[in-house]
Amino acid sequence: MSQFSFTAEELSALVARKSQLNAPNQEIQHLLTDSRKITDAKSSVFFALKGSRDAHQYIPALYQAGVRTFIISDLSFNVTDFSEGNFIWVADTTLAMQEIAKAHRCKFAYPVIAVTGSNGKTIVKEWLYQLLAPDYDIVRSPKSYNSQIGVPLSVWQMSDDYNLAIFEAGISSGNEMQHLAAIIKPDIGVLTNIGAAHDEGFASRDEKLHEKLKLFKDARLVVINQQFKDALEPSKNTFTWSLNDETADLYVVKITHKISFTSIHAKYKNEEISVNIPFSSLASIENAVICWAVLLSQNVAQVQIEKRMQKLLQVKMRLELKTGINQSAIIDDSYNSDFSSLDIALDFLNQQNQYPTKTLILSDIHQSGKANDELYRDVAMLLTNKGVDRFIGIGADLKRFSSVFPVHSVFYNSTDQFIENFRSSDFKNETILLKGSRDFGFERISKMLTQKVHETVMEINLNAILANLKHYKAKLRPGVKLMAMVKAFAYGSGSDEIANLLQHHRVDYLAVAYADEGVALRQAGIKVPIMVLSPEVSSFESIVEHNLEPELYSPRILDAFVDFLNSKNAQFYPIHIKVDTGMHRLGFDFKDINALIVKLKTNTSVLVKSVFSHLVASDNDAHNSFTLKQISDFELFVNRLQSNLDYTFLRHILNTSGISRWPQAQFEMVRLGIGLYGIESIETEKALLEPVVSLKTTISQIKELEKGETVGYSRKGVMQHKGKTATVKIGYADGYPRALGNGVGKMLVNGVLAPTIGNICMDMTMLDISGIETSEGDDVIVFGEGFSVYELAEQLDTIPYEVITNISQRVKRVYYYE
Repeated sequence: MSQFSFTAEELSALVARKSQLNAPNQEIQHLLTDSRKITDAKSSVFFALKGSRDAHQYIPALYQAGVRTFIISDLSFNVTDFSEGNFIWVADTTLAMQEIAKAHRCKFAYPVIAVTGSNGKTIVKEWLYQLLAPDYDIVRSPKSYNSQIGVPLSVWQMSDDYNLAIFEAGISSGNEMQHLAAIIKPDIGVLTNIGAAHDEGFASRDEKLHEKLKLFKDARLVVINQQFKDALEPSKNTFTWSLNDETADLYVVKITHKISFTSIHAKYKNEEISVNIPFSSLASIENAVICWAVLLSQNVAQVQIEKRMQKLLQVKMRLELKTGINQSAIIDDSYNSDFSSLDIALDFLNQQNQYPTKTLILSDIHQSGKANDELYRDVAMLLTNKGVDRFIGIGADLKRFSSVFPVHSVFYNSTDQFIENFRSSDFKNETILLKGSRDFGFERISKMLTQKVHETVMEINLNAILANLKHYKAKLRPGVKLMAMVKAFAYGSGSDEIANLLQHHRVDYLAVAYADEGVALRQAGIKVPIMVLSPEVSSFESIVEHNLEPELYSPRILDAFVDFLNSKNAQFYPIHIKVDTGMHRLGFDFKDINALIVKLKTNTSVLVKSVFSHLVASDNDAHNSFTLKQISDFELFVNRLQSNLDYTFLRHILNTSGISRWPQAQFEMVRLGIGLYGIESIETEKALLEPVVSLKTTISQIKELEKGETVGYSRKGVMQHKGKTATVKIGYADGYPRALGNGVGKMLVNGVLAPTIGNICMDMTMLDISGIETSEGDDVIVFGEGFSVYELAEQLDTIPYEVITNISQRVKRVYYYE
């Protein structure tokens, strides 16, 4: 932003119930809602938003970091220790942020386009940006910032540097859109479609349609599908489009699929016009037609539309976290480069603690709205504020403004020049963020920096993990802590990456199975308390050295650990006591309690941090009485123990399904395991979780075989008909079991389930793809969208836990984050 928007005093006048301003003239440029994502502390205002945690607790750390203005709702918050701070008390901090964004929006008179709908909002917004960028300096929503918090943050970006704004708005229930409409105040409204997304928040699709259309109440024009036009006020000015109604302003009459593009023919003002787009899916065609309609409504010449539409670029909305060469990690965002998305990507970079150095490789930013000198000065300041250790700039503009960047920066005129000078030994023990405009071809750099592995990939959706975490946190009473299980390589998903994400989002505890897993997490920069579930006497040295907290489950293991601590003269080392209430796997029995009390009272070397047990059948109604007895027995045990110790400890017994079914037994902490990864044994919960993991491979070769020919080892596979087989790059060494051979297992090939044929090999599997249109090199879904891990587990007569934890670590993990 080229100038500040408000002073602290002006913000107070807008929203305060009361205020204490020690620096009323403080200039505010940034709205801060996450204490971990500071861009410029001095010019930020922090909103203590309501959530699963009380955000007021982060104020001291933010003040220490340089933030001086705070908007809070806790009337009892003590501000006496913040002598330079500005404190503004409001009834609701989210509403206050929205009011401030509204006031900011009113400063600008240039046109605003607002996009809403069930699907395609972000694609349409980004394509409109691509199509209109030659004519306007455009400010737009970063990524998919379209919520009650995302919209104010998007509108806050408006400044005199721009002459057009494009924002998206999303809702999940009724009575939400009027707040977003008042903030955006759109001149032009765009409705993408009305589909199944968020149906649960509305009584009907019709109610959802009318709620979304509230966004356009005061818009001068609405671009809308002809079938939804009647839902608007009759007086509303519209531009309609349709794929099947010839009364629409833009009526699509024919769609022709070519090898590398799709040709869309339509009627407009009694003339036939057409565009070509480099996409073929129905969703892409519909999104392109919507953009076409918007451009026609704004009198963009059809000849210009044709040229621009054929150059539309794929919108890549997620970051990829990959394993890199020489003990490094690669964050690949190599198709998108603008200031807002750079800010977001740098926050994701800062979440990663696996390696000591954080490196950014950035291309020139092709962004409208700012002069280059101002833009790159802002970029340089952003890198400093975000703590980037090493910067590599690629492009003529960056090189021209190299003087504004820190001294430890290197610049290249082009991607080709970088590649010519590339030495793999220059990149090691670091996390590298690749951020490039598409025309710089950073995918070539990504291939050079990424560790080479075979083409079977396990994809982990980090946004889904966060959504599932939020789902379970919402079930907890205020103050109940959460321990997240990251044992068994985080259920196959990758411990370092998942633990970093969970640490960033402030889980209270992590749990691993063995000490070496905890050591690896400490070496990856994890500082959250870590409980070791199965400590061995031989691991005690490593446990203490890396500040891990052992589960002690028997008199033998407790005695051994106390003896070890006494040999080290250690005092009050944190431990966790496991109680057996019916699992009969590990744990102290009731007969042990007297000796346990004596041991704990007479040894100051240990300090009990928690006492816990494990439910046997928390998901099963048939065993409710047993579960209740477990909970009752656990309470008896911990009450007896607590009454004999002169300090308190945490109690926990609930696992994933227990969190859902037994809220009365939350005690002070719960343990979240497989539910975090999108898998539940309770049917009603399954649909509420987001799938986290998918497994994909590729077709190496396709063969045409005659009836009676055999496939694979021992000639177990026999072609029952003339047809085709595909050999895919996954076998039992990757975790695809031999039990799935000979037609037991299936994989999804271009949307069709193809059975295995023949025995599963160590590194390969053969599929019968007779009748399926596909080609060598095409992707094949082992499990994921269209064929769930539950279905694969059914083929094996096992549980999803076993499926995902059996996927070999040689299978490349790729992490996605939007």
